[in-house]
Amino acid sequence: MNQAALHKLLASKRNIKELDELFELRLATNLTLIKDLFFSIYPTEEKAFEKLLKRMLVLFKKRPDVLKHQDIARLQSGNWYESERMMGMQLYVDHFNKDLKGLKEQLDYIEDLGINFLHLMPITTRPKGENDGGYAVNSYTAIDKRYGTKKDLYTLTQTLQKKKMFLMLDFVVNHTSDQHEWALKAKEGSKKYQDYYYTYADKTIPNAFEETLPEVFPETSPGNYTYIPEMEKWVMTVFNSYQWDLNYTNSEVFIEMLGNLVALSNMGVDIVRFDALAFLWKKMGTISQNLSEAHDIIALFRMCLQVIAPGTILLAEAIVAPADIVKYFGEGPKKGNECEVAYNASLMALLWNSIATKKTNLLYKSLTNVPSKPNDVTWINYIRCHDDIGLGLDDRFINELGWNPKGHRKFLLDYYCQRTDWSPATGMLFMYNPKTGDGRITGSAASLLGLEKGLKTKNERLIAQSVSKIIMLHGIVLSFGGIPLIYSGDEIGTLNDYSFLKDPSKKEDNRWVNRPKLDWKAVASIKDGKKASSQIYNNLKLLISIRKKNAVFADKNNLELYHTGNEHILVFERTSQKQHGLLVVCNFDESSQVIDSSWIAKLGYLKNQKYHDLIQQKTIAVNSGFIEVQPYQLLWLKKV
Repeated sequence: MNQAALHKLLASKRNIKELDELFELRLATNLTLIKDLFFSIYPTEEKAFEKLLKRMLVLFKKRPDVLKHQDIARLQSGNWYESERMMGMQLYVDHFNKDLKGLKEQLDYIEDLGINFLHLMPITTRPKGENDGGYAVNSYTAIDKRYGTKKDLYTLTQTLQKKKMFLMLDFVVNHTSDQHEWALKAKEGSKKYQDYYYTYADKTIPNAFEETLPEVFPETSPGNYTYIPEMEKWVMTVFNSYQWDLNYTNSEVFIEMLGNLVALSNMGVDIVRFDALAFLWKKMGTISQNLSEAHDIIALFRMCLQVIAPGTILLAEAIVAPADIVKYFGEGPKKGNECEVAYNASLMALLWNSIATKKTNLLYKSLTNVPSKPNDVTWINYIRCHDDIGLGLDDRFINELGWNPKGHRKFLLDYYCQRTDWSPATGMLFMYNPKTGDGRITGSAASLLGLEKGLKTKNERLIAQSVSKIIMLHGIVLSFGGIPLIYSGDEIGTLNDYSFLKDPSKKEDNRWVNRPKLDWKAVASIKDGKKASSQIYNNLKLLISIRKKNAVFADKNNLELYHTGNEHILVFERTSQKQHGLLVVCNFDESSQVIDSSWIAKLGYLKNQKYHDLIQQKTIAVNSGFIEVQPYQLLWLKKV
């Protein structure tokens, strides 16, 4: 039975008995692929496969009936995550408003902006002190007391469901903390739990791995192994010494982690963010990233979840080379069967490159060479998040532009990290590796785009430019095709927060500079239209409302890039067969630029020498056969 027929049958089922019977039908439909994936990873483990099937039934029985009904509704609604009405925000609960109860109390603010999808940064228990912002997990489902209780989370998820809002939580699939119960049992000498990780009695194998493994945090956590005195063994710790990598060559690890994944889904989570999934499989002689076995594991998680909880979808957190990102949607037999959503990290990095260079040539060259994605998946588009900005640019394309890749990356680091006097950016250099010259960038969107420097120097021109940049970049991610995600605080132009320097557990990780607490005093004054924060908020609110009213923004793989010949301009079209399309025009330069109106007329966006801009909400005459685009201006042109 194909998926369309299955969904039609599912839609006719309503009572609990029928819903339970559908588990067997979904399992039968997907069993061949599940079996093929399992034995491609664990070729000789017949008993483990039988155990997996039994565990899947147990996990389904534990799924709340209300969520089983929701699963069917989701299947009926099609690819709900591709809708033009999806609008996301990422936030730290305690930085937003104290705890889970505080978040629930301020949902009106989130709704006012137009947000209906929340990504909450990790809220589960973690070690005291350094814990990688919560990504060192002591438990996958226990709520840290600082955020509240499980009951508080259930209350929040129920409220979100009533408001037709969606929730995403993290699933740290690659590692646990060294205080997770599995790690504690391993330290006590349990061979079973030592085998849940990569543990070695001496450094022979670790040293062989180190020959090709890169360092994720070379400044604070060099190397990829940590000696554990309690075990008298070495354990693989690719990220930090307190984060132990899980050993997925052990089928028990996969089965246990599937249970954790379903338990997370059962808490009312709509989208599960698979953290660091590129690292899931380790192979000596490689960099142990993006390996085919990792893709098999992800697909196996996805297919099992589709049987147990088909209303929950997966997001790939794979900050990798552009050509590798689309692979997390699935290729070949796995096409469309890995993650339904992925971060568009390439677009993010390329936009920051265009801001610094004031040119779009690398943006065009890179985007036109990224393989197309399947129809039933989508991107999360964003300009900032809790993490650093990595310069995941393709050296080949940089060379083709006549630039030196190493020199160009140095220029970007200098531009954003206060290593040149003329740059308006106020960022910080993160994890610089002097051996390679590689580094990353931290800082809030507003500070990186010049607002901090403008306010400090009382430079009104710089302030105005910064506001325009913030609006333009968000307008691009709102219209590019996928789920737009705003990082909490960016909607009011929040600046860098340097208070982390006074906290011993944070001062060595300057990513905390772009993890500020939301300024509710600034929020209270957003009606004051003169303030930069008000201009940003009100313009983003307008853009979001326009997006939600125009179905052309739904992701139907309906994006066409156009090059005008002006290296400062970005133009793309959201096409539509059912309604008028939309042309997006952006100027990355600090000077006005012009576009030949005859070029746009050929695309059908001019009528009687006039065009209609949805953002300005008016029809504007074309002068002298050219359309003028102001510095850092964004146009959304609708066919008239």
